[in-house]
Amino acid sequence: MNSFFDAIYQGFQFFLNAGSLVMLPVIITIIGLVFRVKLSKSFKAGLTIAIGFAGINLVVNLLKTNIGPAAQAMVTNFGINLNVTDVGWGAIASVTWASPIIAFIIFEILAINIIMLILKLTDTMDVDIWNYHHMAIVGILVYFVTENVALGLLASGIMAIITFKLSDWSAPFVEHYFGIPDVSLPTVSSVSSLIIAAPLNWVIDHIPGVNKINFDIKSARKYLGFFGEPIMLGLILGCILGLLARYDLAAILNLGVNMAAVMVLIPKMTSLFMEGLMPISEAAKKFTSEKFKGRKLYIGLDSAVIVGNQNVITTALILTPITIALAAILPGNRVLPFADLAVITFRVAMIVAVTRGNLFRSLLIGIVQMAAILYAGTLTTHALTGLALSTGLKFDGLITSFAGTSLTQSFLVFESFVSNPIVFVPLLIIVFIAVWFFVEKVVGKKKIEEYAGECEEDM
Repeated sequence: MNSFFDAIYQGFQFFLNAGSLVMLPVIITIIGLVFRVKLSKSFKAGLTIAIGFAGINLVVNLLKTNIGPAAQAMVTNFGINLNVTDVGWGAIASVTWASPIIAFIIFEILAINIIMLILKLTDTMDVDIWNYHHMAIVGILVYFVTENVALGLLASGIMAIITFKLSDWSAPFVEHYFGIPDVSLPTVSSVSSLIIAAPLNWVIDHIPGVNKINFDIKSARKYLGFFGEPIMLGLILGCILGLLARYDLAAILNLGVNMAAVMVLIPKMTSLFMEGLMPISEAAKKFTSEKFKGRKLYIGLDSAVIVGNQNVITTALILTPITIALAAILPGNRVLPFADLAVITFRVAMIVAVTRGNLFRSLLIGIVQMAAILYAGTLTTHALTGLALSTGLKFDGLITSFAGTSLTQSFLVFESFVSNPIVFVPLLIIVFIAVWFFVEKVVGKKKIEEYAGECEEDM
């Protein structure tokens, strides 16, 4: 019997280790078959989606490759001397997948998603298994600190439930603002920002004068003409970052051209992604209308599909030097921004959607969000460093990341379980249920849909 389960585990590990580009067409093909799409058509759709995703990743990597060194040069130029190093989300992901309880947590998250779908507690069918690590790391850290497996599993379970609901509530923005229907984004590194963005955006709505300020790329085009076009904004912002990094003229221009390329290429890769998704989406609509009496289901995907939005990139580029400045001036912060400066796009994407592309609001809320990430990273660094060392990774000094327990959602769940679980875990659950009731019963899904639908009028 043990050999049987070992074989299953090894097969599952092989599937995960193959990476998202292999996982995605397989999963999409299976989903297509479930929705009665022919095998050939399902496989072609899955492969097309994977190719689009690969294209998006190539462009995102182009962004990372160019922004990363520039951001690191800016850190040096600002003269920041902090003792907690941002080692990047990749290092944290590797720590997560190296945990001895990772297999149990992955199956737990998958089971929770299926049960919630059956009970109609979520409309998100999360196929982005790779990004389960965002939910898993919290439970793994809780287990590491408390040495209690049950608490670790419960922590990841609560992370999963919160993530699926945040995905449900933000799906209308994915459709109307980003133009991707029938998709939600259960990627904690993105939807976690909603915890800060949604209430702050509401507050700004009720501040006279401030609530009238609206500046976005559309406004830039109006006032700047040719220089307000996405390709020119990419060039200009890239050159500004090059100047702040104290590059020579050739390097400055090279960075500018690469940022212009990112602005142009990402929408093209997204359209390829959409081409592959369309037959699955149409089949899902037909299937759910027959089997679930018109119930709308969302396919949960990696938020990489939205980070190429021009307003998202613009906001992230402006926030990069601001985040470095925040690290230097915030009292009590010990985090040195480094590796994850290149992926700020993921942290601000849903902020941009909630503000409907209002650059002023996005930057204002983005500053609060990045400050929260820096403080959460500072407060959880000892636990994360200890966990990383226990898996065999070698680091000089303390580490953190803009992922893991630096994310607002992850931090709140982790602290509830390690501070005083008897008091804070029930409190966390009560608060979340209250938010759930408020969003779906007081505000209502219809009002969220209408608010998100105004994005199309503004664009």
